[in-house]
Amino acid sequence: QHGRVKVKTTAQQEEEKRKEREKKLQIYVAARDACFTKRKDGVFDDEALQLTQQLLSSNPDFATLWNYRREILLHLETVRNQDEVQKIYEAELSFLESCLKVNPKSYGSWHHRGWVSARLPRPDWARELSLCDRCLSLDDRNFHCWDYRRMVVKMSGVPVKQELDFTDRLIGSNFSNYSSWHYRSTLLPLLHPQAPDTPSQCGNPPPSASPQTHFHRVCEEQLLKEYELVQNAFFTDPNDQSAWFYYRWLLGRAERDEMISCVYVSREEERVAVAFSRPVNAQSVGLLLILDGQPQRVEWQSVHPHFKNSPVWICSLPPGTISDVANEHNLTVHWTEKHSHRDCALYTGRSESWCRDTATDLELFRSELSVEKTSVLQSELQSVRQLQELEPLNKWCLLTIILLMRALDPLGYEKETLAHFQTLKDVDSMRSAYYSDLCSKFMIENTILKMEYAEVRVFSISDRKLTTLCHLDQLLLVTHINLSSNQLQQLPPQFAMLQCLEVRIGTLFFLLFFINLNSEISTLADLQPLASCPKLKRLDLRGNPITQTTNAEAELAGLLPSVTDLLL
Repeated sequence: QHGRVKVKTTAQQEEEKRKEREKKLQIYVAARDACFTKRKDGVFDDEALQLTQQLLSSNPDFATLWNYRREILLHLETVRNQDEVQKIYEAELSFLESCLKVNPKSYGSWHHRGWVSARLPRPDWARELSLCDRCLSLDDRNFHCWDYRRMVVKMSGVPVKQELDFTDRLIGSNFSNYSSWHYRSTLLPLLHPQAPDTPSQCGNPPPSASPQTHFHRVCEEQLLKEYELVQNAFFTDPNDQSAWFYYRWLLGRAERDEMISCVYVSREEERVAVAFSRPVNAQSVGLLLILDGQPQRVEWQSVHPHFKNSPVWICSLPPGTISDVANEHNLTVHWTEKHSHRDCALYTGRSESWCRDTATDLELFRSELSVEKTSVLQSELQSVRQLQELEPLNKWCLLTIILLMRALDPLGYEKETLAHFQTLKDVDSMRSAYYSDLCSKFMIENTILKMEYAEVRVFSISDRKLTTLCHLDQLLLVTHINLSSNQLQQLPPQFAMLQCLEVRIGTLFFLLFFINLNSEISTLADLQPLASCPKLKRLDLRGNPITQTTNAEAELAGLLPSVTDLLL
């Protein structure tokens, strides 16, 4: 046995480690308690600075200590000259780098660094950008660093072109860089904005443009270059989602104009309904009703008590104001916040009237997609289809083809769209419910377009496997609806927007006479939105699970007293 090194047992090693941990913990707790005592006593000296540094070096996520450290630094600013403060803060930045080595994604460290840089008498922004470059080269998805970089860029006035070149370098080294693609989407509209009324030309960037100022549209010339760049990315790795998300952004830049889309007036109920292109709070945006040249003092009500912001608002006129069918009336609704208005005339002998633009697919739904020329989108569809031939079961490819088809011709590509959705559900079954909802949205859009082209007030979308209802604000003028043979499990509160509705306090009046709901309605709660429809006369619930419940007819009669023809 002589000359052999004694090997410690596992139990001995564990015991020594335990004692070492206890020793470190005692030191840590003692330093922490000392910091808390000093802070409680209002002591902001160099010793407190050293104690917090000792603790944060090992645990940079101790938010309370960062707060105390800032209090100490603020105190030192009042008792030291500017050069001394400069040195203190420069030392603080060096200390923070050591903290970031312990945890590169420490909230407290990055926040404190931003605070220090903002208070530094003579900040070195080039050094801070270089630090960001190093951190992002190690982890290009460190969103703390990205946030800090945006702050540095804003404070130092870094040119947009320089930052766009930076994203070029990161994307060039790694296509799978979601943060870089996203940052690029905020920079392009600044550097290459679409010139007014000339979509094919690039305008000059506004003099005040910075990476923190967001516009919306990119000129077509630059878009073509972006299409080529992103295609290189998803052809290289079709399964990486980063490039596909950026591609969807390129296809979805346009926004619908904010405006009053429809004004409806009912002589019988003496009510006015107004539909907007987006949800608004009519009580705060300045909605003014003018009747026969006279401003009216009316109370605007949302279509549902839970909707503070709604695309549809209604108001009641004083009794007798427009009830006489022998009189003609002219109404104007002003949206003062947007300097917009819409006129509506209620002619002699008419019980109702409305005014709205003749909606097209471009105005209603394609505004959510690209506004580029059809030839460009057709070329993009051809390119993605070529990729699909190589990757027939790639979900990103299939979904992008659907979006391009929607942008080009939603009705013409309807059959192909449905087939692609079915393939998506098969290859990505974990998200089949999402695809069903998205498909339902597109089918509803197509049905609305067909209704618009036919100029009817009947909305029929039976047997389309709908799982959700959307765009109900577009159905303000509808009088009949057929939702039979779908997979709807309940009616959403937005159902209150469905009709030319007019509202008394807490009571909704719909021009709704017939509903066919052969879907998946199973409880009374699923039909609750219909309780706000006192003019509902006929309801067909055949084929729904609710018809099998005990006392269904009696309970429905109590919930929907206006229904005189109930089919179960």
